[in-house]
Amino acid sequence: MKLFNQNTSDDRAVSPVIGVILMVAITVILAAVIGTFVLGLGDQLGDTAPQASFSTSLEGGDASSGLDFDIEKTGGDDIDPADLRVTVGGTETNETVATALGEDVWQTGDIASWTAEPDGGSTLTADERVTIRIVHTPSGNSVYSTTVTVPA
Repeated sequence: MKLFNQNTSDDRAVSPVIGVILMVAITVILAAVIGTFVLGLGDQLGDTAPQASFSTSLEGGDASSGLDFDIEKTGGDDIDPADLRVTVGGTETNETVATALGEDVWQTGDIASWTAEPDGGSTLTADERVTIRIVHTPSGNSVYSTTVTVPA
């Protein structure tokens, strides 16, 4: 008389363990994706600043008349000038990038010229070091920054 079956196999226990591990992995991935969008991080994923390189040259001017400078795009992504603004010493220039450039797209080799006039409470003094910065407005990131000395 047999009271129990001795040919039992432990293979059946593997399937539930794998199932539980897969369910936990799926839950963690879903929680990460939902958390990203709930915390607002998902909105920032598409707003990245373009990658480009620039060079600046002073063309003249002085503290009383303003600072004349050129910015040449020396490489990287083509950029829509409407997405950019230029600041000198923290003050936005009167002339937009699109106006200074005179084109619809800022491509490698294109040069834009500005005169940063001392107005709107912003003053330039001789031998002062000011920062010229190009800011990508959709992302809020600076794509170029350099420091120049105002001529006397």
